[in-house]
Amino acid sequence: MSESLLIPSIDAKQSKLPPVICLMGPTASGKTALAMALHDALPCDIISVDSALVYREMNIGTAKPTAAELAKYPHRLIDLIDASESYSAADFCRDALAEIEKIRANNRIPLLVGGTMMYFKSLIDGISPLPSANTEIRQVIENEASEHGWAYLHQQLADVDPVSAERIHQNDPQRLMRALEVYRITGKSMTELTKVKGQQLSGDVLQFAIAPKERKDLHARIELRFKQMIAQDFKSEVVKLKQRDDLHENLPSIRCVGYRQMWQYLDNEVDHDEMVFKGICATRQLAKRQLTWLRNWPNLQWLHMEDENNLQLILSEVSKL
Repeated sequence: MSESLLIPSIDAKQSKLPPVICLMGPTASGKTALAMALHDALPCDIISVDSALVYREMNIGTAKPTAAELAKYPHRLIDLIDASESYSAADFCRDALAEIEKIRANNRIPLLVGGTMMYFKSLIDGISPLPSANTEIRQVIENEASEHGWAYLHQQLADVDPVSAERIHQNDPQRLMRALEVYRITGKSMTELTKVKGQQLSGDVLQFAIAPKERKDLHARIELRFKQMIAQDFKSEVVKLKQRDDLHENLPSIRCVGYRQMWQYLDNEVDHDEMVFKGICATRQLAKRQLTWLRNWPNLQWLHMEDENNLQLILSEVSKL
């Protein structure tokens, strides 16, 4: 492989922004390994596009890169928030655009890697800027919840924003509060506001998706990885989360695949074998949803899982810019 392919010149035209590379795909398809290979071959910085990796102290069940991997291949937008907090697509777009700007300012290539398709779509298509949190309004909502309960507030949301109410569970206070807060600040529903497109990616954007030739190959990887997580003491990770008073199974963090099933096992709702079976099934269903998103994705270049030419194909496309 020629040196010009390994490290394409991105400063030949000072006025032109370095490209953005998006590497998508279903869970367990090998995105992280390919991203690391790209990091070795290109002047790029990795940005995580994963709604589970944003949580601190959730490492095994999210398949977060190891400390050694992160030391060599730093990932931006991981370990951002506590498991009790929520992180929206709008939050991601704000943070990702800021990181992309920093990376491009250093004349390097932003490499966005992950499987949260809503994050990718919001970033590429643009998402409406929503109002910042308002402490006073949030306190009023919390006071109402203490007096009447979250079910009462969920009904309030259903009256003004039935689409969001259908999406948000009444036992998800963080997202419920945010939807009501947005309405009370703006007088418009979150559903209405998110139809307005906001800031989006500029410059050249290369989009790749890595996927299996045969679904059974991905299923085998998913089963192997889940069993490896169990062997790495995933149970203890969830036990620590469960010991906290501020966490429950309806929070976005605990609804992550694997965590909900382990939580149910610790509550004696299922036995160990059923927990493993349900965890694998839930992960396969996630992969199916991710592939469904990608099938109709525009401007997408497909890569095959375990194809030795994947790195070369991406480098070749970058070198054409």
